[in-house]
Amino acid sequence: MDLIVSADRIRTLADADEAATAVAIRGGRIAAVGTREDVSRWRGPATRVVDLGAATVTPGLIDAHIHPVLGAQLTRGVALSGLDLDGVRRELAVHAATVEPDAWVLGWGLDPNVVRGRTLAAADIDDVLGGRPALIRLFDGHSALASSRALEVAGVDGPRAFDQRSEVVCGSDGRPTGLLLESAAIALVDDAVPTPTVGELAERTYETLNRMAALGITAAHALEHAPQASAVYDLIEAEGELPVRLRCSPWVQPGTSERDWEAVAALQGTGGRRWHVRGAKLFIDGTVDNGTAWLAEPDTLGESMSPYWPDPEEYSRAIAWFDAHDLPTATHAIGDRGVRFVLQALERTRGRARHRIEHVETIPDDLVDAFATLPVTASMQPTHCTDYTAPDGSDNWSTRLGPLRAARGWRIRDLRDAGVRVALGSDWPIADFDPRGILAAAQLRRRGGAPEQVPLQPDQAITARMALEGYTTHAAWSVGEEGEAGTIEVGKRADLTAFTVDPLHAPPDELVEAPIILTVADGAVTHERTESVR
Repeated sequence: MDLIVSADRIRTLADADEAATAVAIRGGRIAAVGTREDVSRWRGPATRVVDLGAATVTPGLIDAHIHPVLGAQLTRGVALSGLDLDGVRRELAVHAATVEPDAWVLGWGLDPNVVRGRTLAAADIDDVLGGRPALIRLFDGHSALASSRALEVAGVDGPRAFDQRSEVVCGSDGRPTGLLLESAAIALVDDAVPTPTVGELAERTYETLNRMAALGITAAHALEHAPQASAVYDLIEAEGELPVRLRCSPWVQPGTSERDWEAVAALQGTGGRRWHVRGAKLFIDGTVDNGTAWLAEPDTLGESMSPYWPDPEEYSRAIAWFDAHDLPTATHAIGDRGVRFVLQALERTRGRARHRIEHVETIPDDLVDAFATLPVTASMQPTHCTDYTAPDGSDNWSTRLGPLRAARGWRIRDLRDAGVRVALGSDWPIADFDPRGILAAAQLRRRGGAPEQVPLQPDQAITARMALEGYTTHAAWSVGEEGEAGTIEVGKRADLTAFTVDPLHAPPDELVEAPIILTVADGAVTHERTESVR
């Protein structure tokens, strides 16, 4: 054996072996599951034995939705999460003073709730930048705020037409306000921003994945595969190993044809030691917060009534093509109309491939039932609910939807009770990737470690086991890897996460602060604390 890990509790999440206290690993695979009494029999002259004491070992955690390389690009500059408008202006002013007079000021995590009763505009930040161009990403990842100087540098002086649902927001005078909605509009300004080198992206990506491993994440579904991604991962693997195994799904945008889809198909299976391309990522709508979700009825501002694909039937044709070619898809669908359209498109396929719907933020009862009739996974992010909405409905998301649709938000428990598989994740960099906080939020419907907060729709709270399944068995099944990952069983990948508390029984408010003592991916230790748990 290469490695033996023992602990007081090993939660295999398999049908048997719940009394296990030891796991043996050979060649990156689980070779045996048993008890501490078996260790001496398994042990060879070169075997490393790690006894974690009173720790609890689970299958390796899988974040079902991250953006590692895109996140490395988007999180440059100053973090603005959790700040009010005065705080945002102050941080931007401080940051601007540290760069050259003509350099770009970048920021991310801006919350649209910093202004009430109106939308953000360049005028909110222009006077603190010292004349420098600035591009600030909003927290939803689907919108950005450009300063007046940035619009000038990029040559954006009026509305534009796009192949996808994007908008350069303009005032009554026809001039841009600074708010850019969706990727094509953002790219008009982003293309003028200096591009980081592959080396810089690789360093930032590696640092992020290393922090993920330190929090127990062994694998992740990267719902992106930008042109630089292969070079980034190859550079990391040329110098060492990826701390987290990645399954990468390229984007398929409106305006593409079968030739483009064939190019995505040709990438399938390519990769390196711990990363590979599999599947495709599509969008049917945007976000509630910026008015680009696809709702059955308009939001309270009269927005969110259009799909991301100007011809949504072209999206349906793309889904049918990918399914016919055994290519699994993951579709971003947030609004009730968007989710319904995607489910209808999937129902018409032959079901050759595994498909997922990402986010599923607001749906009526009949769509819960519709999910249950299809082999489709809901991929959801509990902290999007607990971190960005308010119990009193005063936040931007809730006020745009109104009370009825807001009350139908993030229906994880209803979907689980209906028999739907629900994979859990972070959508980093949209939200923090710490799985302890996400596991806690799923159970509490509020932030873990904040008992003073009022839960949001507490009837949608799920059990500790359901939450852990979302990070293990359901995440693995969602991409057809249930035979490789998700449980601790002989023959599967040796992916393990060791908690200092039992995630199935520890109070969620305690779980968020409990260290991860060991992470093992493909049989290799990717994170280790020096002390055992007593």
